[in-house]
This record gives sequence, structure tokens and C-alpha cells, in this order.
Amino acid sequence: MERESMEFDVVIVGAGPAGLSTACQLMKLAQEKEQELMVCVVEKGSEVGAHILSGAVFEPRALNELFPDWQEQGAPLNTAVTGDDIYLFNGENSAVKLPGFSVPKTMHNENNFIVSMGNVCRWLAEQAEQLGVEIFPGFPAQEIIYNEDGSVGGVITGDMGLDRDGNPKDSFMPGMELKAKYTVFSEGCRGHLGKELIAKFVLDADKSPQHYGLGFKEIWDIDPDKHQEGLVVHSAGWPLDKDTNGGGYLYHAENNQVFVGLIVDLNYSNPHLSPFDEFQRYKHHPKIAQYLEGGKRVSYGARAMAKGGFNSLPKMTMPGALLVGCDAGTINFAKIKGNHTAMKSGMLAAEAIVEALSAGDEGGKDLTSFADKFKNSWLYDELYNTRNFGPAMHKFGTFWGGAYNTIDQNFFGGKLPFNFKDDSLDHEQLKLAKDAPVINYPKPDNKLSFDKLSSVFLSNTNHEEEQPCHLKLADSSIPISVNLVKYAEPAQRYCPAGVYEVEHSEAGDKFVINAQNCVHCKTCDIKDPSQNITWVTPEGTGGPNYPNM
Repeated sequence: MERESMEFDVVIVGAGPAGLSTACQLMKLAQEKEQELMVCVVEKGSEVGAHILSGAVFEPRALNELFPDWQEQGAPLNTAVTGDDIYLFNGENSAVKLPGFSVPKTMHNENNFIVSMGNVCRWLAEQAEQLGVEIFPGFPAQEIIYNEDGSVGGVITGDMGLDRDGNPKDSFMPGMELKAKYTVFSEGCRGHLGKELIAKFVLDADKSPQHYGLGFKEIWDIDPDKHQEGLVVHSAGWPLDKDTNGGGYLYHAENNQVFVGLIVDLNYSNPHLSPFDEFQRYKHHPKIAQYLEGGKRVSYGARAMAKGGFNSLPKMTMPGALLVGCDAGTINFAKIKGNHTAMKSGMLAAEAIVEALSAGDEGGKDLTSFADKFKNSWLYDELYNTRNFGPAMHKFGTFWGGAYNTIDQNFFGGKLPFNFKDDSLDHEQLKLAKDAPVINYPKPDNKLSFDKLSSVFLSNTNHEEEQPCHLKLADSSIPISVNLVKYAEPAQRYCPAGVYEVEHSEAGDKFVINAQNCVHCKTCDIKDPSQNITWVTPEGTGGPNYPNM
């Protein structure tokens, strides 16, 4: 079809911390070189920050480099960390507080801030626009443009106004071609275009597979008498069993609010496990409930995170494009932080692009200089020195893996001469349903624990109902004929938003997709044991609308 076309020097896909840092650094470096650049950022959310979900304890290292005067400029880093409490929950009512020396120093948070990362991204977007970047919210990048030589030449934004069968409605508007000399993909974890590029250019050759966790977050207004602004609480253990890795958190933010959540690693083996219900149980532990009781839950969200670390990092460049941030998997899971690393990867990408363009480069090259910049940066050192953190936990379990990591990080700075690797695939770890214990979760009390639908309501999720389903099944028979038979169809439980159901009737079992509920967490794309579900972008502005996650 005929599409309108616009040309830029650089197109950036995704207005998260990585993409916006790329944009800001591009314009700052171009100004230093007195070079004009045309840069645009496309964002699938209704506004910048609408799809951003992060804990978040924020390390300002990259921000200090990008905007040294961020305090004067009003960046929303308002709550300095004042204390770290780290617990081992060894039962639903018991806990042991760990002394500082027994905790990996990567988990200490002095000089960090408790922030809403959505609001930080809104602030970064303001800086980018002041520097001359064009930002287009509500325009998901749906397809990649490939040049005749196979290099990446930009993206095509999603068509608007299609019915369920993909036919144009009266409101139809075709997507636009956004052509670029270089395209930066910063879609976040398991970006659907990043996934395509990794496969097409075999960027993950000789790498460990990427590993993932599903992170939950709720914001609560709590009793001011219980609020301790700046306190960071982390936990390991209960409610997760010894075969399931992960951990919980509760951060005391500003305005008598706390951020509470649970991360469940997606290599879990019991198909009856429901990460959502594990999170609801978590809030009943006395160490967490003591803050929440009498409070009010005001927001809910969930998002997958890439946690494979250094050993799972793909090659981040290809002809005409770069992968940055969580699209590549730059999170430092030893710190439970990925925002500062995402920002730094984008800043390095900007340096490589500006150097090339200022030297007369017309685009389409594989900017191998990025690899050198990465290797000579603190980002490389930080990820390399924590390369064993996740694999050790998977290999030895939470207790002994944690003990190894404490020794490795606190006494050897991550330089012990071992290189553990986890070459398993998260989606292959499920046992057969008949071989795994059924988990009977308690009903929500609607005080601390809640059901999925009332939770999704708080995420402000919405999609245009008359549009093609953005959750694509390669084979529509597999959910019933394979996944239900073998695994009791785990999509009913691993999805944190109630998207997937199995309806039972005399006519037979039917797999139902409630795409309207989708919070864009990407868990189905990752955990489906048959790898039958592919997440693609829905119509623009669809998905959650997080106000300050």
C-alpha cells in the first residue's frame, strides 16, 4: 500500500530510559560538533511513561554523566535511600534479617534514590524535546524496513483502524515509513522487533540463552505513622519454594507511598504455579503486611525483565541498527537494577552514531566501534563482574548461590576465576502437570490480596476492541491439544492479567484470548512451553496507562 514517508538521521524505537538517553546524548554530541541531526523517538504508549514499570531504586551514575546538573534541572529524584533491610523469609510468618556483611555489596543502596521511573522518563523526554528531538507517542513501530543490501533502514509504524479480521474500517489510517541512516531499538525486555533482529542477524551466536523474570509492582498509600521515607526492604525465600528463584521488595517512596512487588524467575518448573497469586500471598507476610495494613492500593502492573546478564548479551550492532537497554538485556540483576545500565548503553550508541555521521557516513553500516566503546566502559566492567550472579543462583539454589555471590562480590569484586553458565531455556523447564504438586492458593481478602481483574483495572489498561488480536498463535490447536494435556495450559496462570482462559463445555474445551486485558508484560511470548504465542504491537496507545510507575 502507499504509505507516507519521513526521513531522519536516527530513529529510536521506544521512549524508555535507554531510548531517551540515546536521543539526548545524540543531540548533545551533535551540538558540540556543530552538526545538525534529525532524530525522532516513536513510543507505543499513549504518552511517554505510560508503559514504564520499574521498582525502582535508581542509581544516578549514568544520569550524572548525561545531565550533571540534573538537580538544578528538576529531575524527579526526590527520595534518597536512607536504609536497607534485607530478609530471608523462611516461612509465611517468620523471617531472618541478614547483617550487612552477609549480603552482596551490589545490593547495598547508599547514594541511590527511590523513584517513579515513568516520571523520570517524562523528565528525560522534556530534555530531549528541548534539545530538538521529535517524540511521537501512540505510534508503535510494527515492522522493520530493510534496505536492498539487507541493512536496517528504519521502521513502519502500525496501521490504525483495522477490524478483527485485518480489514480497513472507515477510520483506517496506514502506518508511516520512518526511514533512517541508523535505527536504535530500545523497546524494553523481549521487544518484538529486537527479537526479530537477534534471529535475523544471529546476534546471539555462542551466547547463553536469555533468562527472564516476571516482576510485579503495586503502589500503596499507607498510614503516615508506618511510613519511613527512604527505607528499602528486600527479601528472598517464601512464598517461593526451593525450586523457584526470585525475591520481593518494598520501597518507601515520597508522599506516604510504598512500592511493593515480587519478582518470579520464569525458569520455574511447576506448571500449577501462578506468579500473580504468589505475589498476593507475599503481601500477607508480617514483614510486608505491617506497612500495608490499613492502606489503599492505588496502582498495579507487571512486566517481564531480562536477567541473563553478561553471558546472555547478544551482539548489539548490525548493519544500520543497534540494540540498547533491556532490548539487549543490559540489566545488572546482581543489583536488581537496569535503568542506569540501559541509559549508559544508549549513550554509548549515541557516541558511535555521531562519530560515524560526522565523518560523512551515509548510514547502513555495522557500527563495530560501539563494541569497543562498550568494552572500555564502566558498563562492561559492571556486567562482567556480576556475570556469575544469576547462574550461581540457578546452579546452587537461593541459599548457596547467595553465599557464593556474597563471597564473590564482597571479597573478590566479581573476579573469582569461575564462569558459570546457564544454557537452559526458561520455557523448557516446566514439568508435566501430572508430575507436579497442585498449588491451592487462598482466596483474596480484598484488603491485602486481590484478584486479577480488579488489579488490571488499576493499570488503566485499554485496547480498541475492534482490531486484530496482537497475541498471535502459530497453531491455534496447540493450547488445547498439547498445552492443556501436558501442562494444564499454564497460560491461565503465568499471565498476570487474565488474558488467557480455557472454557470447558459439552462441546469441548476452548482456548480464549482476552487481548483487551493485556498489560504488555511479554510473559506469554517467553514462557509458553510450545513457543506458540508471539506478542506483536497492538494499535497505537493500547495497553496500560501507568501514571507514576
